[in-house]
Amino acid sequence: MESYINERMPFIIIRYMGKKVLIATLYNPDPVLLAATRLGPDRIILLIDKEPNKEQENAIKLIQDSLGKVIDVKVSKTDVYDIVEIAKKAVEIIDMQPKEDHIFINITSGRKTKAIGLLFAAYVRHDRVSKIAYNPEEDKSAIIYLPRLSFKLTESQKKILEEVGNKKYESISELAGKIELSNAMLYRAIAELEDMDLISSEKGLIDLTDAGRIARL
Repeated sequence: MESYINERMPFIIIRYMGKKVLIATLYNPDPVLLAATRLGPDRIILLIDKEPNKEQENAIKLIQDSLGKVIDVKVSKTDVYDIVEIAKKAVEIIDMQPKEDHIFINITSGRKTKAIGLLFAAYVRHDRVSKIAYNPEEDKSAIIYLPRLSFKLTESQKKILEEVGNKKYESISELAGKIELSNAMLYRAIAELEDMDLISSEKGLIDLTDAGRIARL
């Protein structure tokens, strides 16, 4: 599970009703400071690189120095380019928050791959996320709220993703022996998952795509 880095104090979740949690990518501190000013979060969790550079370290210090005395500020190290791993880490962070908390996502700052990974995590945990925000570079004071999409999978599709995620299958008939679905329903569900780019059947193997690996988180 996720580990948080906070040199000032150990990470403790205080289970009060209705806390506001801001989860944001970080490079330039300005979008996070703007979001914090407008949202008034009780907790901020910043996604940074596994090996943060000087700019990120300076941004963290600025945010902790300016907000850390009144807001619980944490940072979490994630991969830089592996969108699946970034999404997995972000999902773990979301799952760690108390159920009554309200989670807000900001994907403005940091590398695009990290922002995409956090965005996909918000889609996977659609029911836990209140808003997804982006601050356009042309007008740093503006806020664009992105659609809160979800993968909207059926129970049959979820079962298929779970099974294929555990093992690659050489044929649909082999997969049918593991899932309690009629052949007709299984073929239709796989066709739908392929159309959604969640499953690939190239090279004679039924396997998950990167999007499929994220969708099953």
